[in-house]
Amino acid sequence: METTRHFVATVYVVESGAVALHEHDKLEMWLPPGGHIDRDELPHEAALRETREELGFAVDLIAPEGDLESETARSIPEPQHFLLEDINVSAEGVGHQHIDFIFYGAAPHRDIQPGPGEQPADDWEWFTPAELRAHDDLPEDVAEVGQRAIQAVKDRPNE
Repeated sequence: METTRHFVATVYVVESGAVALHEHDKLEMWLPPGGHIDRDELPHEAALRETREELGFAVDLIAPEGDLESETARSIPEPQHFLLEDINVSAEGVGHQHIDFIFYGAAPHRDIQPGPGEQPADDWEWFTPAELRAHDDLPEDVAEVGQRAIQAVKDRPNE
C-alpha cells in the first residue's frame, strides 16, 4: 500500500493560561486549529490563515526565525515541532499521513468567531494544563503539546 502524505500546519492557540481545542467533525478527535498548506503558502502563513478562518482572529506566533540569508535563501519562522501523523490506518497499513508543522500562538482574546463553513464557536473549548491532563478524550500528543504551548506563551519575554 502506498502512503499519501500531505503537508499541514497547526497552531496551539493560548490565551490566559488555556489552549483552544475543538472536537473535529471529520476526525472525531479534539484538535487545535490547523489544516492543509496551500501550494502557494509557507507553513507559518498557512498556520496564520487556518487560525483566522477557524477562530476568527489573528495570533502572534511564537516562532523563532533564523539568521541565515543569501541571494537565493532566507530563514522563515520555525515551528515548535514537526510531527508525522497517521490519518488513515487499516489492516493493509497506513494510507494517509500528515507532515505537521506545529506552531504556538498567543491570542489577543477568547472571542471565537469562526469564518463561513467552519465549525461553530460553541464547538470550541479553552483547556488549562490541569484540564488537558484530566480530559480522557484528548489524544496524548494534543494534551502534551497543549501544555507545552501554554508554558511557552507564559514564559515568552514581554514585548
